[in-house]
Amino acid sequence: MAGIISELRTQDRRSERISIFIDGKFALGVDRALAAGLQVGQALSKEQIAELKLRDEEERACRRALRLLSRRPRSELELRRYFDKRGVPADAQTRAMKRLRELGLIDDLAFARAWVENRQLFRPRGRFALRVELRRKGITDEIIETALDGFDEEQAALKAARKPAGRWKQLSADDFRRRLGDYLTRRGFAFELIPPVVDRLWHELKASKDESEVTQ
Repeated sequence: MAGIISELRTQDRRSERISIFIDGKFALGVDRALAAGLQVGQALSKEQIAELKLRDEEERACRRALRLLSRRPRSELELRRYFDKRGVPADAQTRAMKRLRELGLIDDLAFARAWVENRQLFRPRGRFALRVELRRKGITDEIIETALDGFDEEQAALKAARKPAGRWKQLSADDFRRRLGDYLTRRGFAFELIPPVVDRLWHELKASKDESEVTQ
C-alpha cells in the first residue's frame, strides 16, 4: 500500500530490524541499514515499498549465505538449494547471488579446485569419482575439466592405497591385489591405473619386509 510514513520503530526482540508504519498501520519490517534513509512524513509509493521489501529479502539472504559460507565454500547450486529451503523469493535470490559473485564469495571454478585439492589431501579420489561429486554440486563439465587440469591421478591412487595396503600386507599376493584393487575401484580410480599401483605397493611392502628380516 502507498502512503505516508507515520512511524519508524525499532522492533522489541530484533534491534537490527525497523518496523515501518504507513498511515498509522504496520506496513513492513526492514533491516536497520535500509531504514536509514527513511523519515516520518515521507511518502512511499507502491513501487518504493515493493523495492524496500525486495532489498530487505536480498540483505537477509546475503547474511544467511555468509553464515553458511563461513563453514565451508559452496557452489552456486548449493546456495540456490539453501535459499529455496528457506523460502527466499527468486528475485531476492538472483540479486543476492549477484552480490556474492561480485564480492568473490561464490565462484564455481574456485570451489571445484578447492574440492579437488581437499580430496587429494584428505580423502583421495579418482577422476571419475571427482567428476560425479562435482556434478552433484551443480558444477558444469567445462569447469570440472578445468579444475582437474594437472590432477595426478596416479599419485592420488598411491596416497589412497597406502594405508589399507599396510593393513593387508599379511595377505597372499592374490588376495592383496584383489582387495586393494576393489578398494581403489570404489574410489573412482581408472581401471588401467589400478594394477600398476597395486603391484607397486605389493613390491614395496615385500621389499620392506625382506629388508626387515635381513637386519634382524
